[in-house]
Order: sequence, then C-alpha cells, then structure tokens
Amino acid sequence: MSTTLAATPSQRSQLGPMLIIGVLFFIFGFVTWLNGPLTIFVKLAFDLDDVSAFLIPVAFYLSYFCLALPSSVVLRRTGMKRGMALGLFVMAIGAVLFGEFINMRVYHGALVGLFVIGAGLSLLQTASNPYISILGPIDSAAQRIAFMGICNKVAGALAPFVFGALVLSGIDSLEQQVKTAPSPAARDALLDSFAARVYWPYMVMAALLVLLAIWVVRSSLPEVKPSGANDEHAIGHRGGSIFGFPHLWLGVLCLFLYVGVEVMAGDAIGIYGQSFGLPLDATRHFTSYTMLGMLAGYIVGLLVIPRFISQQRYLAVSAVLGVAFTVGAFATHGYVSVAFVAALGFANAMMWPAIFPLAIKGLGRHTEAASALLIMGIVGGALIPQVYVHLKQYVDFQWAFLGVMAPCYLYILYYGLVGHRAGQARG
Repeated sequence: MSTTLAATPSQRSQLGPMLIIGVLFFIFGFVTWLNGPLTIFVKLAFDLDDVSAFLIPVAFYLSYFCLALPSSVVLRRTGMKRGMALGLFVMAIGAVLFGEFINMRVYHGALVGLFVIGAGLSLLQTASNPYISILGPIDSAAQRIAFMGICNKVAGALAPFVFGALVLSGIDSLEQQVKTAPSPAARDALLDSFAARVYWPYMVMAALLVLLAIWVVRSSLPEVKPSGANDEHAIGHRGGSIFGFPHLWLGVLCLFLYVGVEVMAGDAIGIYGQSFGLPLDATRHFTSYTMLGMLAGYIVGLLVIPRFISQQRYLAVSAVLGVAFTVGAFATHGYVSVAFVAALGFANAMMWPAIFPLAIKGLGRHTEAASALLIMGIVGGALIPQVYVHLKQYVDFQWAFLGVMAPCYLYILYYGLVGHRAGQARG
C-alpha cells in the first residue's frame, strides 16, 4: 500500500496527485458527456421516440444510485487508489458490452453496457471526489474541484465533436435515406451500417481504460485517510450517527437536483433544439456549447474562490444565474433559446465543486459513506430528464423545461444560503 496521508499535505505534495486525478476526471468527463450525442444516435439507429431515447441517461445515471454504497464498501477494502483502478477496469468491460450490443442492434443490451460503464464511474467518483476535496483545506476544496472540472469539461466539450466526426457525420442525409428507403430490408441495412460505426470507437476506449487502470496502480498516488483529513470535530460534532449531520442530507438532495439540471442543459439540449425544428447536423454539437459554458464557469470559479467569494456564496450566485437563464430560454425561441440553455453550463459549473465539500464538511469517519450517499444523488441525472420528456407530452416543451428547471435552482439557492449550515450551529 502506498503512503497514507492522514493530514492536509503541502501545496507541493498536492501537485502530483492533482495531475493524476485530473487525468481521471478527463476520462470520466469524456465518457459521461457522450450521453447527449448518444441519445441522438440511438433515436435514429433504433427508431425511438424521445422517452425511449432518454433511457440512455437513465441507464447510465441509475447505476450510481444502485452501486454508490457498495462502492464505499469496496473502497474500505481496496483503498482509494486501487479502487480507482478497479473502476477503470469495470468501465472497460462496460465499453466492450456497449459496443457489442450496439453492433448487434440490441438496444436493451446496449443499456446494460451503459449501466456497467456507470458502475465503474460510480466507484471512480466515490473515490476521487472526496479524495480531491480533502487533499487540501476543505474551505478551498471548490478551487481544487474547479481544476478537476476544467479537465472534465474540456473532455466534455471534445466528446460530442469526436463522436460526431466518427459516428454522426452526415446524419441528416442518412435520416432522409432511411425515410425514403425502397424496402424494409434496405432500411435495415442502412441502420445496421450506421449502428456499426460505434463499435470500434468503444473497443479503443476499452483498451485505453485498461491501460489507464494499470498506470494508476503503478503510480505514486498516495492514500488519503478521510478520518484524519476531514475531522468531524471541525464543526463541533462529537461522533454519533451519520444521521446527525443534516447538512449532508440536505446536500444529497441538492446534488440530486443539480445533476438533474446539469444533464438537462448538457444531454437534453439536442432534443430541446430539435423541438424547434433545428437540423440534426446542428443539434449534435449543442452539448459541446454547454460544456464550453461550463469550462468558462470553472475558470472564473478557479480565479475567485476562495480569494474573493466563499464557495457557498458562489453557489447561491450560480443558482440565481440558473433561474435567470432558464427564464431567458423560456422567453425566446430557436437558436437564441438554445443559447440560453447552453449558458446554463456557466451557471452550473461551480455547483458540484461547492455542494460536495459543503456536504461532507466535518464528517470524519463518515466521509466515505457520505461520499457514497452524494454519489447516489447523481441518479437525478436519470430521473429529472425523464420528468421533462414525460411532461412535454402534455404541455409545450418550453413550459415543461421551465417547470422542471426553475424549482431545482431555487432549492440550490436555499442550500447555498442556509441549508449548508444546518446542524452546524454547535460548532
């Protein structure tokens, strides 16, 4: 086992681990933000409606809910370093399954592959998020997570362009060919050929994930002991049950809602644009614009937190921006409305970096379990978009978007102003 860090390391000793974790954040950013263009891909490849196509984020994010707590048990046995490597191996298995089932055009099998990829990411995130939060002072954790977010969102911005170039190129003309195919056999041949485009990219991804797992195991990444680096006495709590930390439970709900609005702005933006009748060749890149907005938000957060503004105050400001941009999307149409949705990327950028450390602050020996509970909150990325696609069957899609997004941002505002302090007055 590598060296254990039971206390806050120096800035110099943080650099190497931050670079390694940054590479991991790049990887799961790339994999996660493929879901937007994948939703567009499966809608054509399997001839699906919006509700069925949105099973892509459901399968992916549901795995976090199912496997985050088991991940925390695994991490207690393996340690964070070997746990991260194991997560990468599991992701590689999922990538192989996804590629094989897509190639066979078995949609439900492909969803299983995505679930397995999400399982690996669940293990990876359950380890890496608290790791980077407690690698230095908890009050500046948002700054470190912002650096991770830059790695994540650079990958997120690249993913739709790479996937678009390899898989979605010429999708508008292909859709027209499918519609005008002279026979069902000709139509199936076109869709078989289209589905097969995804096979080799996912096989290459699986090989790279295995190589990364081996690199992490052999790296100098130290172990961080949460009970020493995130002492519960820091907020005046004298042990007891995890249920004695209300700021954690309010934070779990906050993160659930945050991931929901993040996925709506990133993965659902293509379907949102299609609702205006915008062409597929344009909508396939919309996720990248949201990622660029998030990237800008991370850079701003990195510069101003905690030097000019606390992470909790910036969270509140971000929530206000979220409400404003949501109203802007509702009040406009076409590309302007889509631009407001993409701007939500800027508003969302610093929410995870603020919510996660605020929610685990002072939890000491409960840090791993708390991290797992927060990772379970990622299931919001599965459920909230489903609420949207079902709601828009009965009301105008812009009303549905407003009705889903605005309440989420208002709760995030509450957590940034008041909720993160719940139960901490004793300290």
